[in-house]
Amino acid sequence: MKSTFGDKLFYAFNYAVLTLIGLSCLFPLLHIVALSLSEAHAVDSGRVSVVPVGWATASYKALFDNTRILPAFWNSLEITVVGTALSMAATVLTAYPLSRAFFYGRRPLTLAMVFTMLFGSGLIPNYLVMSQYGLINSYWVLWLPALINTFNVLVMRTFFEGIPGEIEEAARIDGCGEWTHLFRVVLPLSLPVLATITLFNAVGFWNAFMNVLIYINETRKYNLTVLVQQMIRRDSILAGVMSADPGDIANVTNEGIKAAGIMVMIVPMLLIYPFLQKYFVKGVMLGAVKG
Repeated sequence: MKSTFGDKLFYAFNYAVLTLIGLSCLFPLLHIVALSLSEAHAVDSGRVSVVPVGWATASYKALFDNTRILPAFWNSLEITVVGTALSMAATVLTAYPLSRAFFYGRRPLTLAMVFTMLFGSGLIPNYLVMSQYGLINSYWVLWLPALINTFNVLVMRTFFEGIPGEIEEAARIDGCGEWTHLFRVVLPLSLPVLATITLFNAVGFWNAFMNVLIYINETRKYNLTVLVQQMIRRDSILAGVMSADPGDIANVTNEGIKAAGIMVMIVPMLLIYPFLQKYFVKGVMLGAVKG
């Protein structure tokens, strides 16, 4: 059908608005990149916008050489990889039984899980429970409470329920048990929801902040988010950073080092997202039904 003038005007307006929104989201990121790569005098004079002025990596050198950014990075990586793996395993093993119509008690269990979305226990009771189990100052205090996210379980359960019954019947005829059916039929057909929830979990663990501040006491166990937040809060971080090489003080600024720390924190998630994005919109169910 041919588009009318009103349709074209509407589309043009939508594209313009969405472009402005996209640029408004992109501008802060480009500004941080430019600050981290600009020369010190340009940063101090406020001449840096979205394009680096000059080209200097002194902020990154000072950050990696004289701060705890690398240990914090490995802490974040450990928290994210282990936490995401445990959470995905628990989510799959919870959602699959709830998606089976013959599973006794699926409705009461689902209602009990939804109840936890409406009511929480509060910070102090949570802390007392974690302390009672000896989890304080351990990463298990971050992993165990996050094993099951009710929203993720409900999303995955709904996706499992949408798998056509004909596929399950064919698998049963071929002799598949529950475990074989889960790992060789259900999960390969569920790549979009698995990728989406994996990304949700990974971002949540990578950006963990309040729980790390509350439950982790040793600074050597801090992750990137907490370390970078502490760097941003400090009025001057040059004294500590430049203690090893005072001659470099002319090449870096507080703002440049803070921007470099922010980039180290956000780049890993930016690199992972493109590899998972295709699963967000890719429909594998149609091909499975036709096959």
